[in-house]
Amino acid sequence: MSYDNGIIVDALIQIKDAIEQIEIWSEEITSADNYRCTPDGMKTLAATCMLLEAIGESVKKINRHTNNEFLNHACPEIPWKSIMGMRDHIAHGYFDIDDDFVFDVVNNDLDPLKKVIPKLISHLE
Repeated sequence: MSYDNGIIVDALIQIKDAIEQIEIWSEEITSADNYRCTPDGMKTLAATCMLLEAIGESVKKINRHTNNEFLNHACPEIPWKSIMGMRDHIAHGYFDIDDDFVFDVVNNDLDPLKKVIPKLISHLE
């Protein structure tokens, strides 16, 4: 299949950059309670959700440009559908954000996603 590799690579780099920013913001977040207990924690939660939404949107963009083929074939171990679903939940859930779930995603799911980005980019070259 022929894709516009530049668009895909740009989206992948945006995903990596967003993950790295979330990691910086989350350095002092040791539990979901840290999001709830202080105004700074609430700001971190809101900013993290904004970037999680952007990650999901970038995954959707890649899927649109590749007719849903590239990501699932290149890295089927990543739950791409769940990433897009989380984006939709954050975008449309408004005040119904589960901070325990966000904490779990930040601590368990972002690093594996970040680690496959170089593999995905090299697959396009």
